[in-house]
Amino acid sequence: MHNKPIQTFCTEQRHKFRLSMLAAQLGFICLLLLTGSVATARADVLDDYISAFTYQERKDMKISSKELVELLKKGEAQLIDIRFAEEFSAWRMGVAVNIPINELPKRLNELDRSKIIVTACPHKDRAALARMYLATKGYRAKYLKDGLLGLAELLRGDLAREFVDSLEKSTP
Repeated sequence: MHNKPIQTFCTEQRHKFRLSMLAAQLGFICLLLLTGSVATARADVLDDYISAFTYQERKDMKISSKELVELLKKGEAQLIDIRFAEEFSAWRMGVAVNIPINELPKRLNELDRSKIIVTACPHKDRAALARMYLATKGYRAKYLKDGLLGLAELLRGDLAREFVDSLEKSTP
């Protein structure tokens, strides 16, 4: 019963964070119009994001391969492989869309806002950076905490077959 105040506080903080992100985006546009400086405006958005960062955000920003697989099966996530095109060509996950991190700002229209966007790279360094960028743009985004290598390790043998079969069944 005494978890209720904590849950209420977390919900309120999440709403405040979303409002601050919207305000930050509006502030970015106003600052850009007033100063003409994109660098200054971007720094302000990042300042707001970092200032509002909480333990809950730290927890919410990550997702495991097992959790991702379940969301993909339900059609609730979009996996974005943010590696460079050459890396993606060498090996890939069939369910991933390749949007290299340096192309992400110009390709936001390829992201499905109705889903959780999961950014991924072999480990997690670029994925975490891409997730932070998407969060400052108002996306519900997470990074794959065990990386594409962890996902490849999980989806072996029977698990790979079951996963692909479940995706085929859920596709109309």
